[in-house]
Amino acid sequence: MLSRTTAPSAASAKALSRVALPSCSRIPQTNPKSTQPQSTRNFATVQDGAPKRTYGGLRDQDRIFQNLYGRFPPDLKSAKKMGDWHKTKEIILKGHDWIISEAKASGLRGRGGAGFPSGLKWSFMNFQGWEKDTKPRYLVVNADEGEPGTCKDREIMRKDPHKLVEGCLVVGRAMNATAAYIYIRGEFVYEAAVLQRAIDEAYAAGLIGKNACESGYDFDVYIHRGAGAYVCGEETSLIESLEGKPGKPRLKPPFPAAVGLFGCPSTVTNVETVAVAPTICRRGGSWFASFGRERNQGTKLFCISGHVNNPITVEEEMSIPLRELIEKHCGGVRGSWDNLLAVIPGGSSTPILPKKICDDQLMDFDALKDSQSGLGTAAVIVMDKSTDVVRAIARLSHFYRHESCGQCTPCREGSKWTEQIMSRFEKGIGREREIDMLQELTKQVEGHTICALGEAFAWPIQGLIRHFRPELEARMQKYAAANGGPTYAGGWSPTSRAEGKLIAPGQ
Repeated sequence: MLSRTTAPSAASAKALSRVALPSCSRIPQTNPKSTQPQSTRNFATVQDGAPKRTYGGLRDQDRIFQNLYGRFPPDLKSAKKMGDWHKTKEIILKGHDWIISEAKASGLRGRGGAGFPSGLKWSFMNFQGWEKDTKPRYLVVNADEGEPGTCKDREIMRKDPHKLVEGCLVVGRAMNATAAYIYIRGEFVYEAAVLQRAIDEAYAAGLIGKNACESGYDFDVYIHRGAGAYVCGEETSLIESLEGKPGKPRLKPPFPAAVGLFGCPSTVTNVETVAVAPTICRRGGSWFASFGRERNQGTKLFCISGHVNNPITVEEEMSIPLRELIEKHCGGVRGSWDNLLAVIPGGSSTPILPKKICDDQLMDFDALKDSQSGLGTAAVIVMDKSTDVVRAIARLSHFYRHESCGQCTPCREGSKWTEQIMSRFEKGIGREREIDMLQELTKQVEGHTICALGEAFAWPIQGLIRHFRPELEARMQKYAAANGGPTYAGGWSPTSRAEGKLIAPGQ
């Protein structure tokens, strides 16, 4: 039993010093700077309370995507051997309330980047009086996957397509949908072919279509090939594209759950979110919730690329430490962990994190939010010390300027300005006060656009300024030393005034 005593007085301590104490005992010490008595341990004892929970080390039997590395063919026979389509009829017959309650109990949050609670999102389709609505109802699956660095959904469609097809049926039943549209990126030619073959097999076996799984529920699944625009990853622009219009986001409200695809109630959700639903229903929401920290439960596909010895897409427990994820599954950073410069933890739209933060970083929604970044799609981009980090972020600025649909002025103009400024900063052409101007520009864009593309190009720049401002300043100082003085704001060369060019006042 643990025994604690308060620190003795000075007189008592002096008396104790003359007493021979057993070697296992420790003499309590007093801190001269402290006025409070200290509690100290008298004897060697076991650790207090429950041991600290660690995350990671997911067992093979707990992995949902059993064929992630293509050990078996992506056909129906192999899928059934791995547990797909098992008791699906019973799940469907339990009804939408039961499926949604299991999803809520599991703590599943959207795996496409936003992290919205999935069970709650599905329940929006079952609004009061929905039974009286005669319009069709649609589940729309976002398989566009245009985020740079992200390569998880294509692995599901290529290796485990029946998980997605079965997931469409289960999630569709949760929201009483009549059909599912899988919006797949146009470049995914092979993935679309594999997925279509899986859908054909499911129709032939009576698993979907009329009287799906002999449950009395009719449900169809269709594939739509997208045109490949990045902005179509946003739910309303995806719906616009599905309807044959340019992929530009809609103003909300109305939300898709009320007025979505073809003016009917619809819900747009990610491939991974849909694919895990049948397993959650079979094994129970509490099983899924046993992984990860509170509010960050479940397993997750992490796709790690960049300067690692073994780039990989792996399923792991949520809240796994970033360092363990990289060293255990990727063979470590190229040149050892000490050679790490920075990591983009959740796809190109999330702010970059330097090594000192990565040392103790947990990979879940809340931990990354606390570090002023985000889990996003869990696309981990690793950069070692050979990386030109300013050039890397400038490259992302070019990408987002190219992918802006141009509908919102802050995004249309801001993405072009940030690209131009970052292009100058890459060469060191600029003044230090322009760094603050760039930061202010990104803050003016953030939160002022219809969709999240404004944040997508603002956040990487904010992360660069937050953690690598000395690098930007050093480049500007180097340019000034090599060119006879600092550049004028806006990129004018130091010799512009001497050449008789018109320079803005105040420079």
